[in-house]
Amino acid sequence: MKPLFDTDTFREILDSILRNRSRSFLTGFGVFWGVFMLMLLTGGGQGLKGLLVQNFEGFAQNTCIVATSNTTKPYKGFKKGRTWNLEYADVDRLKAMVPELETVSPTVSLWGKSVTRDEHTSSRAVVKGARADYSRIETPTLKYGRYINDADNLQERKVCVIGKRVYEELFPEGGSPLGQRISIDGSYYTVVGVDWKDSNGISINGRASDAVTIPINQARKAYNLGNTIHLLCFTAKEGITMSDVTPRVREIIARQHYIAPDDEQAMFLLNTQLIFGIVDNLFKGINFLIWLIGLGTLLAGVIGVSNIMMVSVKERTTEIGIRRAIGATPRQILGQIISESIVLTLVAGMIGIVFSVVILAGVELAMTTDGVLKAAFQVPFGTAVLAALLLTVLGVLAGLMPALRAMQIKPVDAMRDE
Repeated sequence: MKPLFDTDTFREILDSILRNRSRSFLTGFGVFWGVFMLMLLTGGGQGLKGLLVQNFEGFAQNTCIVATSNTTKPYKGFKKGRTWNLEYADVDRLKAMVPELETVSPTVSLWGKSVTRDEHTSSRAVVKGARADYSRIETPTLKYGRYINDADNLQERKVCVIGKRVYEELFPEGGSPLGQRISIDGSYYTVVGVDWKDSNGISINGRASDAVTIPINQARKAYNLGNTIHLLCFTAKEGITMSDVTPRVREIIARQHYIAPDDEQAMFLLNTQLIFGIVDNLFKGINFLIWLIGLGTLLAGVIGVSNIMMVSVKERTTEIGIRRAIGATPRQILGQIISESIVLTLVAGMIGIVFSVVILAGVELAMTTDGVLKAAFQVPFGTAVLAALLLTVLGVLAGLMPALRAMQIKPVDAMRDE
């Protein structure tokens, strides 16, 4: 028995497809364009998501940040419009009263500071006072040295961690700045670390590259802040939803500082867990639209293949009738037509995948800086395999109706058509 797929069969398939090159090209172009757009949009969506995720890199996803604003409602004898400040004691209150919190870290920030080292100056710096546990909120990318530790804070050491821009302006010669001293408002601090985090990411109270981080106790002492802190950052324990915790945090702080319970504008709470959720849902929606558009375009191309195969079967009525007359079985006729549909669909689709991969590789090359790739814009291998399998299935479906029509052709019909 003659096998379904052999050299002669494939030669016949190619001859049938290439018999009308223009028609085959235009028919395959619909499939090519559908797969090309699907793969290109999928890879582009992956790359854009990677770029956006980089902006959140190093930032805890279950963080909430508390900041103050003027009150908008009178409460317990206080008029509206009153200014108030967070206190260092609020840290212990939240730890004691909200056991679901894992890290509670206070920070202070002083803007527009000029930092000098010998004849070098870095203007527009932000002096941040922080504790060691702040690194769990916003993880630094250390190129040199270390971050602020608990001993630095307890002993009020005059040490600092400088940002990338500050380092480049104060140390233009490069090299390790560890142990070097810089001046901030007349006080000298020893550099113990360099945070190389990019400025395009999320940063609290100023860009990371502009920051000079010192122990918070030293900052409170040097700038006469007393018990005042500017921001309160906290993270929830694993498995705890931040949205379930923030109402209790708001209630505790509002009660301690005599703020009306319903005065939401007096206290600003930024729940980053909601932001990450919005971003994740956004890209889920984008991926759904990508597949919807790509599959719709691909389906239109496959319908075109089916129509053209139907026309081809009609044109080849005599040929198919002769095949039947000399002994070709309906199964062989069915396999011939479906094989032609699969080959046309699969070849056009694979060319679309290759073209999309080449273009995405060019985008990756353009997004590479100093040999470092910012984000991967390539199609996942699993997606490409799924697309190839989908093309095969669609090729079968596209050739099924024409093949069934071809099976119904009888030798006498071919003679009448001739």
